Amino acid sequence: MTDSAADSPAGAAAPYAADLALALALADDADAVSLERYRAADLDVTLKADHTHVTDADQRVERILRSRLAEVRPDDAFYGEETAAAEGVPADPEHTHRQWIVDPIDGTANFLRGVPIWATLIALVVDGAPVVGVVSAPALGRRWWGSLGGGAFASDRDAQLRVSTVKTLADASLSYNGLQYWIDDGRTEQLLSLAGTVWRTRAFGDFWPYMLVAEGAVDVTGEPGLAPYDMAALVPIVTEAGGRFSSVDGEPGIWHGSALATNGLLHDAAVAAFARP
Repeated sequence: MTDSAADSPAGAAAPYAADLALALALADDADAVSLERYRAADLDVTLKADHTHVTDADQRVERILRSRLAEVRPDDAFYGEETAAAEGVPADPEHTHRQWIVDPIDGTANFLRGVPIWATLIALVVDGAPVVGVVSAPALGRRWWGSLGGGAFASDRDAQLRVSTVKTLADASLSYNGLQYWIDDGRTEQLLSLAGTVWRTRAFGDFWPYMLVAEGAVDVTGEPGLAPYDMAALVPIVTEAGGRFSSVDGEPGIWHGSALATNGLLHDAAVAAFARP
């Protein structure tokens, strides 16, 4: 998986080719650590202040990536999930030109329970907009990546990723991630109404449904209650595959606390479906 990703010429002429190559190399480093600790009998698990879990693997992956970036990109800012939790470091899109945003293990709950749907998310954000994204899921044996102007790719695909061409919600496949997030956001009625409209619903969870949108297997996905590190790496992959990414309310970018990704053709209809009364 990693050799084909790192050696692939895909997107080599893109404006951020060097940054993408670095992000892929960082993903190799992350995978080596996370796979070693996955299903480890002595995995150390604690609760953060927000009552979410963190493992020694989360912390070690982030330390390694932060140290590597400080060495090779000393002028770039860094924002990681565990750094933010421990130090209260904010993402600062208004005053930061280049910022690496990292979620060391997206899907920590899956990771600690032995469910293979988890990944390291690595993104470069320039002037507030994600321009490079790598999603590496070693327990699944898969990796996805994309960069602005360079296309979107996956480790098991020979061609660029492309979203679906489904044009109506009645024919769409919807992944809504976790139901509790919609309940907490007060949009249960909107979600249930949309679920009754579309062809098919599933809750794949975490990073995976966004990658399925990029692959054309899912047409609409989204969720409230997210942080920038949950979303940044997903954006270049979805958009370079031809899709659209916004908040659930249709606001562009990763700074509004929620995500909605579609094949583009269904985006306005999905935003309307989730609108508050």
